[in-house]
Amino acid sequence: MTVPPPEEVRGDVMEIVRTAFRPEFLNRLDEILLFHRLSQGQMGAIVDIQVARLARRLADRDIVLNVDDVAAEWLGRQGYDPVYGARPLKRVIQRHLENIMATMVLNGDILDGATVQVSIDGDSLTINGKAVSTEVA
Repeated sequence: MTVPPPEEVRGDVMEIVRTAFRPEFLNRLDEILLFHRLSQGQMGAIVDIQVARLARRLADRDIVLNVDDVAAEWLGRQGYDPVYGARPLKRVIQRHLENIMATMVLNGDILDGATVQVSIDGDSLTINGKAVSTEVA
C-alpha cells in the first residue's frame, strides 16, 4: 500500500480539522504539520535513542548499560503501537528497565561502576542474567 505524500492529503486533513476544532483555537496555532504513520521497522533507531538517554543518566554513577540487539528489538516490539507509534516505548523502558534497575541499585544488586547487561531469555527481559519481573518495581 502506497501512502500519498502529506502535500497531497493536506486539503482533506485541513477540512477535517476545521470541522473538529473551533476557528478561535485554529487561529492560535502557528503551523499544522502532517506526518506519515510510524512503522515497526523504524522503532530500532528510536529504541537506541531512548536507551542512550538512560545510559547517560546511569553514567553519573559510572554504571555502563549494555542492551543487546535482541533486547532492543524486544523493547521496540513491546513499545510500538500502530496508532500511537513510539509513544508507549518510553513507558515500556521505564517499567521494564528503569524501575527494575532503580530497585536493583537500592537493593545493592547493581553497584556504582558496574556493567549491566540487558538481554532476553524466552520472551522475558533479563538484567545481568536474571529474569525481570515488573511486579517488583
